[in-house]
Amino acid sequence: MDRNAAAPALDLRPMTPRTRGAVGQRHRKEEKTAPSLDAAFVQHTVRRMVDGKNVLGTVLRVESGDGSLAYAAAAGEMGVDDRYFLASVTKLYVTAVVLRLVAEERLRLEDRIVDFFPDGTLAGLHVLKGVDHTGEITVAHLMSNTSGLPDYFFGKTLSGRSAAEGLLAGKDEPWPLERILATARALGPRFRPGQAGRALYSDTNYELLGATVERATGKPIAQVFKEFIFDELELRDTYVFQDESDATPAQLYYTSQPVRLPRYLASVTAEGGIVSTAAECMRFLKAFFSWRFFPREEIENLKRWNLLLRPGTFLYGLGLEKIYIPRTLAPLFPFGEILGYWGQTPAFAWYNPRRDLYFTGTANQLAGPGHRAALRSIFRILRARARRG
Repeated sequence: MDRNAAAPALDLRPMTPRTRGAVGQRHRKEEKTAPSLDAAFVQHTVRRMVDGKNVLGTVLRVESGDGSLAYAAAAGEMGVDDRYFLASVTKLYVTAVVLRLVAEERLRLEDRIVDFFPDGTLAGLHVLKGVDHTGEITVAHLMSNTSGLPDYFFGKTLSGRSAAEGLLAGKDEPWPLERILATARALGPRFRPGQAGRALYSDTNYELLGATVERATGKPIAQVFKEFIFDELELRDTYVFQDESDATPAQLYYTSQPVRLPRYLASVTAEGGIVSTAAECMRFLKAFFSWRFFPREEIENLKRWNLLLRPGTFLYGLGLEKIYIPRTLAPLFPFGEILGYWGQTPAFAWYNPRRDLYFTGTANQLAGPGHRAALRSIFRILRARARRG
């Protein structure tokens, strides 16, 4: 499941010179007064995320690549070892699987996806102005959100309602691939596959990508995750959510209202169906950026950035996200690249090469304040790390 459309990775509302000055003053004050990076600092930072209204429980884990720093903290309803839904962070696991298949020459980024669906499943999926472009869509187009296919999750159909609105209104129901493709056809494509300068975040792409992996391997995507990642990294608290009666993942909220979507989450494995802990997600994240699943040079190949304005504002590459910091604000956020993935929940998995810090966790809040609280905490820790040197 993807992020809420109103939840920017960074608050990018237009800033006047006065408000820009206020932001700068606040950050300079924080740099002067904040304590050094230690366990108490991380615990205090995480406690600040819980406000009893928008964020009721959170967990955050931060580690350095060399192992010299490792802290975990939780607050509110969550504990540091609690399982939680990774939501769209799952897509980073899909990226790892696809790149491993490419390295093993079982899949190519240039492969046309119609070649994996000779049964006509994709017939008429991408018809733009009377021209059928379905046969042009490649694996790379799906991974980079440049296929032109609409987002079934936030797209409004003739009923005037999106899948997201129905789910958040309490209508928990499964969304199998056939239903997703039917909705995509009804919504219609937005641009030609690979059209220069165009990208659209679309969960439709990743459901199709998961199905393509299944056709390429002859195995369900849940089994592929288990064999390629969970077993290899010895992850014992990480699994694909399939049992609708499973109540072990931490409670999700939309504002202050509890939300349970077991039927939906059990049906969308490739776009958001993994459950994990902050510690085990950290193990995966460090393996991902240590080239455990693919050759080292592939990391740079993933950085084919397109700026996306919805949902939120961020940069999207080839199965990888980057937190967007406008040039005018860059002096206030001198962190360099922050690479990884957001989930709507908002689970997160981020890596900052400049400070060699990895971050995992969640705020278990489907609305925008959860993302902002998590991002402020990450920035605060990065500043403390910079002072430590």
